[in-house]
Amino acid sequence: MLHYMTMKQRILLVEDEEGIRENLKLNLELEDYKVVAVERGNQALEKFKSEKFDLILLDVMIPEINGFDVLKIIRLQNTQIPVLFLTAKNTSSDIIEGLKIGADDYITKPFNLEELLLRVQKLLFRTQQDKPESKTEVLNFGANMVNFKTFESKNYLNEYKRLSKKEILLLKLLSDSENEVVSRNEILEKIWGYEIFPSTRTIDNYILAFRKHFEEDARNPKYFFSIRGVGYKMIIPKD
Repeated sequence: MLHYMTMKQRILLVEDEEGIRENLKLNLELEDYKVVAVERGNQALEKFKSEKFDLILLDVMIPEINGFDVLKIIRLQNTQIPVLFLTAKNTSSDIIEGLKIGADDYITKPFNLEELLLRVQKLLFRTQQDKPESKTEVLNFGANMVNFKTFESKNYLNEYKRLSKKEILLLKLLSDSENEVVSRNEILEKIWGYEIFPSTRTIDNYILAFRKHFEEDARNPKYFFSIRGVGYKMIIPKD
């Protein structure tokens, strides 16, 4: 099978069935891809955060963190990397759910190896064609601006501030769920991870910092709200 790129591309393979995992790894490597294979959801997230990949092959029913939740966390940090679900969950509702949360393709088990390799090749080729990756992800609300790629923000006073990674992730999570409440548990799991949760007071401090920077009147917020006993939400006014 011909490749469109001469440079070796890196694939993260997440599959808990050892036979399938090893067979796929071997065949992908024969196609001249560099493959990192793991079996659990938390391992997938660790690898994703510490290494660079061109594509993710992701099973749904994996231990510790299922594939759907893994993808939701990945999409908070990277909306560009192609993700192909490879799973025995083959109902229409499963496929629709996978595509809705950000999968680029969905192939069900048992699968044809040649078809899978072709889909991988096409996803990688499409990603390369879409480059340069200079699509700036910018959030505008009121007179405020947040750039998710550069971590820079500007408030209504034209004051610029560089945000931390946690601040950017929290703003992205809240803005992606605009006008809807995001629970404390969801924020703690997706932003701080499944290992050690900080105090919920930590989130309150971030929301207070957002109000001080972005709100004209921090005591009477227009954008950032704490819903007692439930969670937090961000309201983005429509033009």
